[in-house]
Amino acid sequence: MAKPIMARATAVWLVDNTTLTFKQIADFVQMHELEVQGIADGDVAAGVKGFDPVTNNQLTQEDIDAAEKDPLHKLNLKFYAAAQGEEKRRGPRYTPLSKRQDRPAAIYWLVKFHPELSDGQISKLVGTTKPTIQAIRDRSHWNISNIQPVDPVALGLTKQSELDAAVQKAAAKKAADQPVMTDDERRKLVSTEQSLGMDPEPKIPSAIEGLETFSLSMDVSNDEDDEDKSTLVDADSLFNLPKGGGDDEDEQP
Repeated sequence: MAKPIMARATAVWLVDNTTLTFKQIADFVQMHELEVQGIADGDVAAGVKGFDPVTNNQLTQEDIDAAEKDPLHKLNLKFYAAAQGEEKRRGPRYTPLSKRQDRPAAIYWLVKFHPELSDGQISKLVGTTKPTIQAIRDRSHWNISNIQPVDPVALGLTKQSELDAAVQKAAAKKAADQPVMTDDERRKLVSTEQSLGMDPEPKIPSAIEGLETFSLSMDVSNDEDDEDKSTLVDADSLFNLPKGGGDDEDEQP
């Protein structure tokens, strides 16, 4: 779907001059519905002059009237040659002079609440430079004590859809860049020399497998008892001689 020229200014005009729903306007200008709601609340695009899409040959009044009667009706953009290729921006994002003093607050917000975003992504979102981003990251910015984090969408420096796309892309990249364990980490656990020099673990014969869990204390005590008993038996055998053994020997001729 083609994008209307001066989409944000067109959304401002539609919010101020029609009774269209936020979704209808958002679908037409290709903005997030919450961003259009922010325009209506005065939090987004403050000071932006509305751009009439009817007089500029982007919409017909009949199409607007039909959309006002039917909330499900979608606005149709008339072919406008000047609007073709407008979304293909070259170079960094242009930030109006009135908004440039808000960029440090937006950078601080992105760094604080979305640390997964790279400096390049933040630079594209708010139209700033990497040295400025780095200065705010390490708190070496000259005015860091006076900077308060503010949502860049609320400041009108970026779109909610662009911020969501950047966050999702950064999250996917972060997840892909975190493998379970690298080869170096595995080598640090046990080196090759150590693993080769280790004695093989003794294997338990299958016939007595499972007996290693029994305690030997009972066996030792039993062995000691058996030894004591054997000693007693030997002593008894010595002292329990047959009675009259000596007389028998004397009676023999």
